[in-house]
Amino acid sequence: MRKRWVRFAAPMMVLALLAACSGGGGGSAEEEESGDGAVTLTTFVSVPPRIEDISTNEVTKEQKLNIRFKFDAAPSANAEDKKKLMMASGDYPAVFLSGNFTQAEQIEYGQQGILKPLNDLIEQYGVEIKRAFAEDSELKAAITAPDGNIYALPHVNECFHCWYSQKLWINKGWLDKLGLKLPTTTEEYYEVLKAFKTGDPNGNGQQDEIPLTGAFNTWHAIPANFLMNSFIYNNDENFFIMENGKVKLAANQPEWRDGLAYINRLYSEGLIDKEAFTQNGDQLQQLGNRDGDNLIGSVTAGHIGMAFSIAEGETRHKDYVTVPPLTGPKGVAYAGFYKSYGNGNFAITNKASEAEAIAAIKLADYLYSEEHAIMNEYGFEGKYYEKAKPGELDVHGNPAQYTVKPEYASIGTTLNDIWDQMGITRRTRAIRESWTAPDDPFSPTGYEYRLFMETANHYEGREPEETFPLSIFMDAADAKEANQLRTQINDYIRSNLAQFVTGSRQLTDAEWDSYVKGFDGLKLDRYLEIYQNAYDQLNK
Repeated sequence: MRKRWVRFAAPMMVLALLAACSGGGGGSAEEEESGDGAVTLTTFVSVPPRIEDISTNEVTKEQKLNIRFKFDAAPSANAEDKKKLMMASGDYPAVFLSGNFTQAEQIEYGQQGILKPLNDLIEQYGVEIKRAFAEDSELKAAITAPDGNIYALPHVNECFHCWYSQKLWINKGWLDKLGLKLPTTTEEYYEVLKAFKTGDPNGNGQQDEIPLTGAFNTWHAIPANFLMNSFIYNNDENFFIMENGKVKLAANQPEWRDGLAYINRLYSEGLIDKEAFTQNGDQLQQLGNRDGDNLIGSVTAGHIGMAFSIAEGETRHKDYVTVPPLTGPKGVAYAGFYKSYGNGNFAITNKASEAEAIAAIKLADYLYSEEHAIMNEYGFEGKYYEKAKPGELDVHGNPAQYTVKPEYASIGTTLNDIWDQMGITRRTRAIRESWTAPDDPFSPTGYEYRLFMETANHYEGREPEETFPLSIFMDAADAKEANQLRTQINDYIRSNLAQFVTGSRQLTDAEWDSYVKGFDGLKLDRYLEIYQNAYDQLNK
């Protein structure tokens, strides 16, 4: 893999700043008119909590662009609220680096003339952006609005293990102690959970083991969602399934009822932690890292660090491996799939002059380069990473390009030498997987490699052949209607799933029929029609 450099018509220079993180304020007239050819961009950014001061950040100061920034910055916790206030008041900047514009917002602000179309700018100046379109055949279509315009660029993070983040982790040490194999079917898993509950695998003479736990309102950690994929596809986000190009809802199908019956069986026999539907991520961590004996037999989580500390010296997490999608009674075994380009972060508004728009698109093009992808996350060569040495191999067994240094694993909670994924980058799989594979995947620096291997071995390619996009463009009026319907329908699905699993609602024919009938009042037919039209438009 070669290092990519972007050439600009204007001479390169060290970035000069005109405003601190807290602010808006600008530089003096003398600075504005220094005659050095620099273009000043008023830019909104959402600043990650670990960054000490974006104005003095090492990456900020060393960007090789002939640009001065007037940062209008907000902490990431309230950046979305600030953005909405700016857009409503009309007091918005020339450029957004952290706009988080939904597809509906891109259409709305694009049609109002607030967001400038980027098509011509990309065509003329977008070396790296056009490279991205050429290397990823889905990207351009995914970010192009129905009117043919591109109004915003996303943060592209081809995180392989994130694409398959609906994972089940099991205590391999307990399996070995009880003479059990890694389960492959729903019935085998049921028997394993019973053995965990009654076989005293933690060896303390008490029946205190929790066979299966998880957490609510965090990254794919509710057990029922993973288990449902043994009966019907469930990504626990839009609950859509595709059949020959037609959009259908999974949660009112007979297979969904079968899944509910299986999960209720586990719950009623005490094999699923009763707290798994109510506890948050912090409470799951407290359970996993409690003093004394380990209680957790298996846990659903995007990564095992959500349940156990993976810090240097901690060992409990090392007992856990992933379980592949379990095969259900009808042969179904799906993995949730979450590849998505997300919302649009970089955008140019009608406040930008022609010169500012050109400078801004050149900035975006550089931010899509490999150089910036590495710099944004790891800073400058030598501190947190170095070039790979001859003989060092990546996760595919090819010569590695980069090697992460141990210092990166102990990076602090306050720092000022990386951007910490702020703004936009294009972190492709080629870049992410070009790092030296660590000798110990259970070490803090080996964690990414461990997640890669678990994903490649157990989840890759296990999704349905056709899945509905997690984000999709549609007409502005349709988007508004769909968002309202989606909130009601998803709440209805999740609420009833919990009720059927816990037994507060019984899975009798009458109760199931009543549940299915309830979708009529939520205008499910209209909801599916809107998304079908958007899907058909995308596939034109």
